[in-house]
Amino acid sequence: MQKSNLTKIYDDELKNIYLLCISKYFYMESKDYLKDISAIKDMMNKSSRFISLSGLSGILAGIYAIIGAAAAYYLVMNYSNGTLILDGQIYRLVMLDLFLIALLSVVTGIILTTRKAKKHGAKIWDATSRRLVINFLIPLVVGGLYILIILNQQKYGQTGALMLLFYGLALVNASKYSIGDIRYLGYIQLILGLIGAWKPGYGFWLWVLGFGVMHIVYGSWMYFKYDKNY
Repeated sequence: MQKSNLTKIYDDELKNIYLLCISKYFYMESKDYLKDISAIKDMMNKSSRFISLSGLSGILAGIYAIIGAAAAYYLVMNYSNGTLILDGQIYRLVMLDLFLIALLSVVTGIILTTRKAKKHGAKIWDATSRRLVINFLIPLVVGGLYILIILNQQKYGQTGALMLLFYGLALVNASKYSIGDIRYLGYIQLILGLIGAWKPGYGFWLWVLGFGVMHIVYGSWMYFKYDKNY
């Protein structure tokens, strides 16, 4: 009788050990499957999105915008009595100032993004990056041409708001092919642009906030979230 009880206890222990091993096996298998699914998802995400954008380039673009805005403000307030005349010299200097801000921002972005991509063995120019550039440029080019048309008609009041709006649309449109977080910067630009359209007198300061301050804030966030550990 005692031997029978011992045998039963022994069998129960073996059964418990067997069940424990089985449960651990399936638990480990499920973890492996989850890891595999996560890895596949990451690979698909990298293949469909350009993720080498540099947060530092956003910070520098914001700094360029603030310096350029300060130079334009100084020129207009001290040499043009606070107004811009389409065929005036100060107007041409302000347009040159805007062009230099855009040029420096683009060149800096290309250099830093290329360096980041090469560092980690990623392609800088492929089908994904081409889609990104095309989707970014369509609203931007159309907006730029429209702004030039209304400036030629000497309608200056909405210029800052329109720049923010079209830039915001470009960011949201391009976010499908890059780090999705850039759409939030696009939303902010759109909100600032709408405020500028509602309050044209604040257009310049909203432009500084959107292109200057928000680029620095957003670029810093991107740098610490992605670049630092990339």
